[in-house]
Amino acid sequence: MRELYENYRPLLFSIAYQMMGSVSDAEDAVQDVFVKIADRDLAQLNEPKAYLCKMVSNRCLDMLKSTRRQREQYFGPWLPEPIETSAEDTAETVVRGELLSYAMLVLLERLSPLERAVFILREALGFEYPDIAELVEKTEVYCRKLFSRARAKMGFDPEMPIQPEAADEEWVHRFLSALEQGSIDSVLSLLSQDVVITSDGGGKASAAVQPIVSPIFVARFALGVYRKFSDAERGIQVEHVSLNGQPGLVFRSPEGIEGAMLLHVEGDRIRDLYIVRNPDKLQHL
Repeated sequence: MRELYENYRPLLFSIAYQMMGSVSDAEDAVQDVFVKIADRDLAQLNEPKAYLCKMVSNRCLDMLKSTRRQREQYFGPWLPEPIETSAEDTAETVVRGELLSYAMLVLLERLSPLERAVFILREALGFEYPDIAELVEKTEVYCRKLFSRARAKMGFDPEMPIQPEAADEEWVHRFLSALEQGSIDSVLSLLSQDVVITSDGGGKASAAVQPIVSPIFVARFALGVYRKFSDAERGIQVEHVSLNGQPGLVFRSPEGIEGAMLLHVEGDRIRDLYIVRNPDKLQHL
């Protein structure tokens, strides 16, 4: 059992985290799987990887059905919980290279639980359709339709490959430098005409209750957030951290983490800014 846990926990956690968008829910799903198989004769498992992946996928599908109403009633926009990927020994280690960008996790909220499962297994983890069909107990043809439908809902051209969307370190430095200058023109020069800021406070921290659109309003809001987070009297520090496998910013005060920010760049401009302020979603940073 211990060997199975050590060998497959990162993979199972990667599936569960991307399915749920929550570290604690992903941990619960993985734990539930290993509790269920504790009394089984594991020597009879010919394909332990497939068996465990199927179990964690089914567990997450059940959990998503029960949490959908909670998310519909959530105060303000709901964003996935960011996960730190800086340290090799982090307790929430995920499989390297098999984690969707944060912007992609946000788009997954448009999908049904089954579409979400098929998309993650195919796009993030590279499973073949026959294997996906077995894991979700659907036909291969239906899984292909689910994947195509998921791409359409997420706004991807069915004929084009899905491109990585994470902002690199240079973009994060450029954006932070513009905020430090306090110049609205410097910030505007980095923003797409379709730029959107989405902030998640969950009713527990100050945040915009609706996404903010229009470059001028986004620039003003971003500068306001930075001024608040760079308040010298509060002793808040801005830290460059790897979040979800991409460069991000964490704002830390003597009391703890105040917020996290990630960027999505598209067409050489910032297309989305995500700010997580709900303290429940910052516990693992």
